[in-house]
Amino acid sequence: MGRDTGIMIVRTWSARATPAGAENYCTYFHKTLLPELRGIPGFAGAMLLAGDLDGLVEVTAHTLWESEEAIHAFAGDDLTAAIVEPEGLTLLSDSDATATHRRVLLDVRV
Repeated sequence: MGRDTGIMIVRTWSARATPAGAENYCTYFHKTLLPELRGIPGFAGAMLLAGDLDGLVEVTAHTLWESEEAIHAFAGDDLTAAIVEPEGLTLLSDSDATATHRRVLLDVRV
């Protein structure tokens, strides 16, 4: 079985970028956003994924949170609103206006 995940929540948001924009966004996410996220109590990690999409790169950010309250500390009152800083937006072709949330039922990593 996987490890007990408690009430871990994954917040997912998507955007599209050129290959260079996706690489630059990854650098921005790692060097600028992660240090800020790590300062929020209840932040539990992140993954940034990329997939090919008709000449662009679809970038999906998956952040892990220990509670809905922790997400509120990051996102404010509207949990579904995407939070994308202007600096990050300049690296993307377009981005979703909303984020989705899912509870982790099982987390198995080798």
